[in-house]
Amino acid sequence: MNPTEKINHDAVLRARVALLASGTLPVARQVAAYRVLVQVSPLAYLPLLAVALFGYSRQEFAHRPAIALALRAESVAAARRMCALEPGRTQLLLTSLVHYREQLAVAGRPEELAAVEAEMTALVASGAGVLGERWDLGGV
Repeated sequence: MNPTEKINHDAVLRARVALLASGTLPVARQVAAYRVLVQVSPLAYLPLLAVALFGYSRQEFAHRPAIALALRAESVAAARRMCALEPGRTQLLLTSLVHYREQLAVAGRPEELAAVEAEMTALVASGAGVLGERWDLGGV
């Protein structure tokens, strides 16, 4: 089976048009578009999806911690996929983990929090990322 057979090409076209046609697309629509476009061009859209998911969790779901946590977990998953494809993108993963850690602390999940902190420590110790730096999408 050809991998492109599973892709909804109409959805890809609609997502691209939505991103191109609007100067300021609401973050919910950006996330929806990036989720579609990641299927066809992960290297280009995984970093954008990771950042948009964090923004979405903060802007739209700050008052709903369970949803914000799920969105930040998805952001970490996107960053992990990006790091698997492009090893130089570890800062994206580290920053995504920082935001996820914040939400885990709010949710009161100490076991998961400890695992995330261990992963962050390992990334910093390996020299692959620096705590405190934010995403630079100009370089992504």
